[in-house]
Amino acid sequence: MKISVIIPCFNERETIAEVIRAVRGSPIEGLEIIVVDDGSSDGTVALLRDKIAPLVDQILYRPRNEGKGAALRDGIAAATGDFVIIQDADLEYSPGDYQVLLEPILARKADAVFGSRFMGGRPHRVLYFWHMVGNRFLTLLSNMCTNLNLTDVETGYKVVRTDLAKQLDLRERGFGVEAEITAKLAKTHCRIYEVGISYQGRTYAEGKKVNWKDGVRAIYAIFRYNFGP
Repeated sequence: MKISVIIPCFNERETIAEVIRAVRGSPIEGLEIIVVDDGSSDGTVALLRDKIAPLVDQILYRPRNEGKGAALRDGIAAATGDFVIIQDADLEYSPGDYQVLLEPILARKADAVFGSRFMGGRPHRVLYFWHMVGNRFLTLLSNMCTNLNLTDVETGYKVVRTDLAKQLDLRERGFGVEAEITAKLAKTHCRIYEVGISYQGRTYAEGKKVNWKDGVRAIYAIFRYNFGP
């Protein structure tokens, strides 16, 4: 079984090299690593070309910044593995959890797996209370629309069967893509599992990019892709 790791990246010069090392050092062998730079302007592009390119299978360069969803579309289109893992380019999610994420896949029980920050006994950095409240509200709203019982719809760790991912026809450009993926997977009636993962969140001073506007967009995406065509 071949696994494609898609790494959307925007202005992550300080973390991208360490993320690549962590992915390459994960316990899963034979990973296809695809980095999608989303119009970075902080020196990330030069680092990718000069240092990272020999360490990965593909680097796709987008001419301007459009958002995580736009980068994921390109990465999924380029993936050749049986499954895709979405891996953020910061240090919030650990590739050391790949074995846990893939366990339902390897047991041939799941078509998609969500890594939850709110279940299991894995370590978590303690940060923003209102982020947690907002996330749980979005998860509740999404669950009401999809009739799923997820605990973390906004998780950045998702594993999806590649042929299924290519059929989702993702339209969201930004972080609303998380809610879109969930809604569209639910409509396929595929087998979705959830596993607990570790989480090392960042502060805004450390480079965190999600804000309240992304929460508003997520609400739009929940209704748009659950009840729209």
